[in-house]
Amino acid sequence: MCTTCGCSGGARSLLTNTATGKVLSIGEPIAADDGPALHRQHSEHQAGAPDREIDRLHLERDLLAYNRAIAERNRARLRERNIFALNLVSSPGAGKTTLLERTILDLLGTVTISVVEGDQETQFDAERIRATGCHSVQVNTGTGCHLEASMIEGALNELEPPEGSLLMIENVGNLVCPALFDLGEHAKVVVLSVTEGEDKPLKYPHMFRAASLMILNKTDLLPHVDFDLDACIGYARRVNPHIDVLQLSATGGYGLKDWYDWLQGRRLLEPV
Repeated sequence: MCTTCGCSGGARSLLTNTATGKVLSIGEPIAADDGPALHRQHSEHQAGAPDREIDRLHLERDLLAYNRAIAERNRARLRERNIFALNLVSSPGAGKTTLLERTILDLLGTVTISVVEGDQETQFDAERIRATGCHSVQVNTGTGCHLEASMIEGALNELEPPEGSLLMIENVGNLVCPALFDLGEHAKVVVLSVTEGEDKPLKYPHMFRAASLMILNKTDLLPHVDFDLDACIGYARRVNPHIDVLQLSATGGYGLKDWYDWLQGRRLLEPV
């Protein structure tokens, strides 16, 4: 992984097709000749002395540039097939998977949805998605704390989402590193539950600045928690004046129509 976020070097990631059980190792960036070399250099730099800080910064820049190159390749591939892709990010437990389950079931028959699930370990979330009848793959990042563009490239090879469909990427639960790594998506959607505290946009500004939409989830719990809704929205717009905000409950179904309208509007407006 990279020193940008403190992921340990040399970590191997696994991609599992939950429909076939096929497992692929995608720990080293795929479909590019210089990826393994960059990762080997990264491991060497991690073991180096502090006076190699400049080399470390150069390596971080190279890794992010390498990731961006693959992200652009993913974006071109999605554009060619008119596939709209979203990168869902949040803290652990904010309700991303529940929102995906509800979205898939409610939009059944109107749009084909494919899902990439990102977690450090287990296939629990991908199995939940597969139970809806949706085609999904699970990417286990091991010690890594975010998905990278090369992982999405491998997932696309396995999923082969149909033309004109919707691709949902559920990133690893983390409000830091996923903000830095472009996956080739059209937009990031940050999910924040009302059980987490209204100050999250100020604590993790890079994520909220990178997101096009903030979903305030679990609003059915507002009577039972100390959460200042107006303050949270104000903080988010202080960080990102252009961010859209939706309030909903994925379990209760409140506000989901606004979410589906947003999806439809962005699919029509985005130059996919």
